[in-house]
Amino acid sequence: MSEALLTTVARGDHLELAAAGAWTVEHAGTLEGLVDKTARDQKAARSTTIDMARVERLDTFGAWLLERLVRAFSDEGRDVSVVGLPERYADLVEEAHRSNRFHPEPRRWMLSDALKSLIWLAANLIGRDILLNLQMFGQLACAVGRIVRHPRTFRFTPMVYHLERVGWRAVPIILLIMFLIGCIVAQQGIFHFAQFGAEVYVVDMVGILTLRELGVLIVAIMIAGRSGSSYTAELGSMKMREEIDALQTMGLDPIEVLVLPRILALIVALPCLTFVGSMAALYGGGLVCWLYGGMSPEIFLSRLREAISLDHFEVGISKAPFMALVIGMIASIEGLSVKGSAESLGLQTTSSVVKSIFVVIVLDGIFAMFFAAVGK
Repeated sequence: MSEALLTTVARGDHLELAAAGAWTVEHAGTLEGLVDKTARDQKAARSTTIDMARVERLDTFGAWLLERLVRAFSDEGRDVSVVGLPERYADLVEEAHRSNRFHPEPRRWMLSDALKSLIWLAANLIGRDILLNLQMFGQLACAVGRIVRHPRTFRFTPMVYHLERVGWRAVPIILLIMFLIGCIVAQQGIFHFAQFGAEVYVVDMVGILTLRELGVLIVAIMIAGRSGSSYTAELGSMKMREEIDALQTMGLDPIEVLVLPRILALIVALPCLTFVGSMAALYGGGLVCWLYGGMSPEIFLSRLREAISLDHFEVGISKAPFMALVIGMIASIEGLSVKGSAESLGLQTTSSVVKSIFVVIVLDGIFAMFFAAVGK
């Protein structure tokens, strides 16, 4: 096997290169040295001709080495031509010429790219959640339509059972938490308003804030953590044990059988719990005003009647059914999204609680802007 060669002949400002022998990977060390030396030393020539007529063998390595030599001269603005190339190697050299033509630009602003990717991922997830909620709402609407046409198909007993679970059993914890919330709000109000001698306005703050915002918001958040997570875990366990698939095999709609009674129970229970919780918060606020602020119950009740109106109660209680619907839909969607593992069940339950609380707070803000716009 002949040795790979590359000879150079300079004729003024024209450089002639003659390749010979085997341009293959076996001669990689020799060829690379010759090519690098030629590209480095022959910088005076304005044009270059590479004669490949005497090349006996050429493989992918040799074709790429020839292309590297051509690009080395071309990048410096010289005219380069390859002559005498055997026809059997033309396709191989052409493929090497087309490959890796564009050098990737160095990546910059890596933090910006990561932030863009994170925003894009978040947008995709939000869009997916919106579509899933719209789909669930449509399925619920269809289920309600079927029940309206055929009332006997409605499963009233499961709804009463879930109403007892999410409503009646939640009353003690709602009373306790809202009582404490009312106490804390009143104590902080008295502490700060006393500096201006305006302790009586604590009654206005406790009454309006509880009836319009805190009552329904705190109760909805507690129900999202208590009952929403329960719904997700129950439906997720049924999905893991293929009970939902069994219902579909029997010709029953899981939305109508499992989801609708739960959501209706939540829609009925949350306004009732909101009313009970608001009363507990007002009682706690009145107790603190009496024991801590020295305000008699008669003065507290008299000021409360002046400060609040039926509009404040209507604003707060009207939010409850919508928040209940959102909590039930999100809990059901996450439960039906559970895969066949305990890890998936835990992740979806966590996701259900986080999403429900977030959406409840956003919904409360939307309602606040709406009622402010209509002057109520």
